[in-house]
Amino acid sequence: MLTSFICVIFAEMKEKCRATSPSVDFRPAEKGQASAIAALIMEAMNHDCCQNFAGPFHTLDDFHAMLTLLVEAEDSQYSYLNTTVATSPAGEAVGILVSYDGACLRQLRRAFVEAASLMLGRDFSAMEDETQAGELYLDSLAVAQPFRHQGIATQLIRLHVEKARELGLPAVGLLVDQSNPVARSLYESLGFAVVNPSEWGGHPMWHMQLQL
Repeated sequence: MLTSFICVIFAEMKEKCRATSPSVDFRPAEKGQASAIAALIMEAMNHDCCQNFAGPFHTLDDFHAMLTLLVEAEDSQYSYLNTTVATSPAGEAVGILVSYDGACLRQLRRAFVEAASLMLGRDFSAMEDETQAGELYLDSLAVAQPFRHQGIATQLIRLHVEKARELGLPAVGLLVDQSNPVARSLYESLGFAVVNPSEWGGHPMWHMQLQL
């Protein structure tokens, strides 16, 4: 049902996306793109954070393998069903945005906790919540280096703002690293404002929201 709903949004937004990024197509993610999506999610997370999750006895490759399985799953916060992909003319995934209803975080996170325990030998069951009910949470946003500064991130965000409206959620929320003022400026230009300080993956963050 969610995939069909996203397809309707894409049909409505297609011309706007073409206007600023004529060489890129925006579409619902497919399961076969899981490895590429996982790599971009790791870019969004920051590789230091990924290594922090992987721990001292596992590598970034190990973390990527785990994340790929989570993207392939349908009950994970990182599921392809929650993901929009920006695709180049060559069919390459060059940008992603993963989002979901913040009220579903704990249910969706179970897959991550179970995978981390099994594949990394780490227990994240006590991890603090990064979102909550009342917002569509933009979990992971990334654009590949050669495709940055083309409006792709902005279009991905706009698509998910429409998703939030269709779901009847009153806000769109995200976390931005406090050491990344460029990203914060982008979000502020789209109407997001800081709600409160937060923390994720060992990094100080700002929790920002766009009220709808």
